[in-house]
Amino acid sequence: MNELALFNDLFDGFGEDRFVLPSFNYRKAFTTPKVDVKETKDLYTLEMDLPGKTDKDISIEIDRNILTISSENKTEKNEKPEEAGKKDDGEKYIIRERTYSHFSRSFTVPEDVETEGISAEVVNGVLKVNMPRKLLAEPRRIEVKAC
Repeated sequence: MNELALFNDLFDGFGEDRFVLPSFNYRKAFTTPKVDVKETKDLYTLEMDLPGKTDKDISIEIDRNILTISSENKTEKNEKPEEAGKKDDGEKYIIRERTYSHFSRSFTVPEDVETEGISAEVVNGVLKVNMPRKLLAEPRRIEVKAC
């Protein structure tokens, strides 16, 4: 999205009876994690920032050279102190605003990835997926014989 497109949508609502907020999807823009992908001669490495996530929060699947990374958090929004998630140790929430979040990103894996060797780890909120490269057959010249 062009940065100025947000402002175009914002000002389009001024001539009407009421002010209308832009149609920009803030939730999607700020909850879909960005990735960095590096390559060496032996390995592709995908890194994704997932602050607050652990290995139990992240799902990674590979199906027909499509790598899908997803995560889901469910927390109810509740602002009533008497109903706001009382715990056995006397601790209770006064305000609880963190809500459900979900993301899923899919990537087409290059042909030269050895899918059986893919590994992943999460350290300090950064997911790192290592995808080893397999050796592809080098092109070779085929001799043509006269009969």
